[in-house]
Amino acid sequence: MTTADLAPASVGDTAVHHTACTLDCPDSCSLEVEVEHGRVAKVRAAPPEVAHPLVGGFICSKVGRISRHLYGEDRLLHPAARTGAKGDGDFRRISWSDALDLIVERMVEAKTTFGGESVLPLSYGGSNGLLTQDTADAIVFRRFGASQLARTVCAAPSTAAALGLYGKMAGVALEDYEYAQLAIVWGANPSSTGIHLVPILRAARARGGRLVVVDPRRTPLAKQADLHVQPRPGTDLCLALALHRELFRREDADLEFLAEHATGVDELRRRAEPWTFERAADVTGIPEQDIVRFYDLYRESSPAVIRCGWGVERNRNGGSAVAAILALPAVAGKFKVRAGGYTMSNSAAFRNVGWREPSPGTRIVNMNHVGRVLTDADAIQGPPIQVLFVYNANPLATLPNQELVRRGLAREDLFTVVFDQVLTDTARYADLVLPATTFLEHDDLAMGYGAMVLHDTKPVARPVGEARSNLRVFGELAARLGLPRDDDPRTEAEWRRAVLGRRRQRRLADEGLVLPETGRRPIQFVDVFPHAADGKVHLCPPSLDAESARGIYAFHPERGSEKYPLALISPSVPQTVSSTFGQLRRGHIPLEMHPDDAAARNLGPSAAERGEASSKAEGHGEDGMGRNTELARVFGALGGDKPRVRVFNEYGEVRCRVRLNPDLKPGVVLLPKGVWARSTESGTNACALAPDTLTDLGAGACFNDARVEVEALPD
Repeated sequence: MTTADLAPASVGDTAVHHTACTLDCPDSCSLEVEVEHGRVAKVRAAPPEVAHPLVGGFICSKVGRISRHLYGEDRLLHPAARTGAKGDGDFRRISWSDALDLIVERMVEAKTTFGGESVLPLSYGGSNGLLTQDTADAIVFRRFGASQLARTVCAAPSTAAALGLYGKMAGVALEDYEYAQLAIVWGANPSSTGIHLVPILRAARARGGRLVVVDPRRTPLAKQADLHVQPRPGTDLCLALALHRELFRREDADLEFLAEHATGVDELRRRAEPWTFERAADVTGIPEQDIVRFYDLYRESSPAVIRCGWGVERNRNGGSAVAAILALPAVAGKFKVRAGGYTMSNSAAFRNVGWREPSPGTRIVNMNHVGRVLTDADAIQGPPIQVLFVYNANPLATLPNQELVRRGLAREDLFTVVFDQVLTDTARYADLVLPATTFLEHDDLAMGYGAMVLHDTKPVARPVGEARSNLRVFGELAARLGLPRDDDPRTEAEWRRAVLGRRRQRRLADEGLVLPETGRRPIQFVDVFPHAADGKVHLCPPSLDAESARGIYAFHPERGSEKYPLALISPSVPQTVSSTFGQLRRGHIPLEMHPDDAAARNLGPSAAERGEASSKAEGHGEDGMGRNTELARVFGALGGDKPRVRVFNEYGEVRCRVRLNPDLKPGVVLLPKGVWARSTESGTNACALAPDTLTDLGAGACFNDARVEVEALPD
């Protein structure tokens, strides 16, 4: 490919291209990319005449600095085979032809000896579009008869809850939040991901709207909120049920709407009945007066909208919690007006998009149990895993029970292929690594799940080294394995048509992006309705009731342990997309801890010392720099005064520094999501402390059920 093939708009000696971001973020930004000699030089928001409206003239810093990822020292440039011990990351260069031959040889050998299910594809792919996942790769693994993967590490409980209650119904357009009298951001932090919602919420407040943030930490958005509600991790369900109870008890529920549009009303009322404000306050740790104020704000406000994030689902009660939150607009009668209702994933705005290879009926492996499956032959029925093909994922940095995953990857009898853009922590355990293209280097279709938009994205830069796209690599593997059929798509154009249909393909060719048939700002229960046979909300769907132990909305208390009293959370951060870009973070990442918890472990100043520091800081008067420096000194935000600590539980440990953070709820500690081995002293991250237990719905991950203790280490 040459730069001429990219059909750029020319500005001086620089080629300018318009494309879109496919990274795992709700916003799906329209981009303008400057390319010099085939290499990305600058990335910025596309101009208004070609951008979709949510972009608002700016993009996140991650994508703005993506050239560091594209051309950094960790970028994989060619196929390579392992030469050293697993985990060392020592490889020798080989050709693509030899690499593909080796993969085919090992897959066929495993199938001949153990059966096709001894091959396991491991991918997630939130940062992939519609062409780069579940297309040519599905042809390879499904037709080969490999084990199937349940991609449950994220969004599985939320998806189960949303589908059970509403089917695939589009939510409130993020642009419409400006017109909400009340916006509730529950378990989401748009300052880290989905940043374009932040100025919209500010505009809403400027119009007189109010903001409630529900999160165990005081996020940047929570600091701007009219009310910040801080539940203990795993207790959001109790808070939502308490709101339902009061809506019914005080006759604030919209019974007329419910009679017309809902089923399971009486059962939801019955299950919410035990959750008084007093009981909810006791279990969640939220002051009762805050729950009362939350209720009053929601009851009296219209339009009122809930932005439900994925932080809610990451615990043993996660699916029921999401369901209870999404049921609130129905019970409170918040639908049928612009900016009224809820938003979770807006991927439902597009229907009949995608390509499906039929399931071969082989066994399904839950990705949260990969550590178990790779280390214990009795953990699954059927043959042991002999070939692991990792793509669009970095499981060692992102799956629970990290040390068990590491033990599995270290097996000498396991042949592991890692197909990625950079040498990840997982790739260091591979027998074979393959260089993958980024979204700026290959064709794709980007469908927003916040923004209601579908982009046609074309390559804007030359692939680095010998990097190849998913479509090309899996297409070649399918051919070598003898799997293609005459009617299979083969070219990018054929795949576009197969995924989109001819009508959408023509629109994309003409316009570059497509909005949903309902428009980009549908009103729930006016323009869009539950995608169910009866068109109704199912508040207690029988399928979910049967799936959850003791039924949907049943609260599963924490299994208390005095040995591990602190709740660990691992939220997303502005620097990474899950673990993507984690290699670019310099220095070690500290554990964040509330000052009270640190003082109790002799890791920070006492309350009296902090009070004295605050008084000194106030003494600086208008000298903001002096005041902030004094507070920073005491809270451990400056250089060398962060103690070394060991964070541990029965699953593993992380050794790092500690930083005091008064914005956390006491009893809660924080290690960011997706941290790479190089960023902690121990080479482990929060996943080393996360249980591989499963959520009540959707068999999802329970990262926020990690309970830990922290102790000092000698300097």
